[in-house]
Amino acid sequence: MIDFQSHNGFARTFKEHKLTLGITLPTEKNSGEISKLTLVEQMALVKSTDDMGFASLFVRDSPLLDPDFGDGGVLYDPFILLAYVVAHTKRLALGTASAVTTLRHPLHLAKSAASLDEMSQQRFLFGIATGDRAIEFPAFKVDGTKRSALFKESVFVMKKVWKEAFPELLTERVGMTAGDIIPKPKLGAIPIFGTGFSGQTVEWLAEHTDGWLFYAQELKKQREITKLWRDTTPTFKPFSQPLVIDLVENSSAAPNPVPVIVGFRSGRKFLIDYLYALQEIGVNHVVLNLRSSTRPIEDLLQEVGEHVLPHFPSFE
Repeated sequence: MIDFQSHNGFARTFKEHKLTLGITLPTEKNSGEISKLTLVEQMALVKSTDDMGFASLFVRDSPLLDPDFGDGGVLYDPFILLAYVVAHTKRLALGTASAVTTLRHPLHLAKSAASLDEMSQQRFLFGIATGDRAIEFPAFKVDGTKRSALFKESVFVMKKVWKEAFPELLTERVGMTAGDIIPKPKLGAIPIFGTGFSGQTVEWLAEHTDGWLFYAQELKKQREITKLWRDTTPTFKPFSQPLVIDLVENSSAAPNPVPVIVGFRSGRKFLIDYLYALQEIGVNHVVLNLRSSTRPIEDLLQEVGEHVLPHFPSFE
């Protein structure tokens, strides 16, 4: 078992019984349209996130724009975008939430992840998923009913090529009898985080992944899921979730749900109390999504950085 406390991104973000905060790069508006933010404007937000001391920055992977899905997807390829982010940050853990294993060849995934981990000096957190946009599977000529098996295959292939030199691999999508994948990760592995169940049992995820990215849920339901995870992992493996927020200027304002998605609009005092409640039930990392902000994102990020982040600092 790899001790990822020597991995810079993992060690910055995760510690047992503690909660830290990350940010999802805001590439979309609440209306579902692709954001008008330029790359320069997005990098200004990224630099602010790094300077303020957030633990992580996560980006999504949506290969195709699906106007009927409910959001506009994301503009840039996640690996290319994160490689660009590496050059503009010093401390942030950089994560995918989550790379779609069914639509990307596992050898390409392995090389992209290993390259990004080395370029960032071991700051990469590798969230992976099976994919959930129905139009993408026929577009890539992938049998969507095989998502669970393809996810499992990807984990097996990537771990093997990261650890071994010139491995031989014969799987559904891989017929590797010569050649090798380089670079090799410094630790011989990269921390992998399954998203939801990804078609697997919790026991399989506990054995083969290094942490769990689960969906935001009502607090009671999330308590049940975190307990299931803790009961299944004899050694510490972190539990993370996203959270869509909007902060009104009245810091004491009570929460109102954000339509369609699990999240809320409130004053910052409620947000702080809610995050402490998540920490108490065993959540280790919350990735804040600001896409529903009714204020300029820069203002919302500044308020969270000044007043909320000090309660949940990253581990320097």
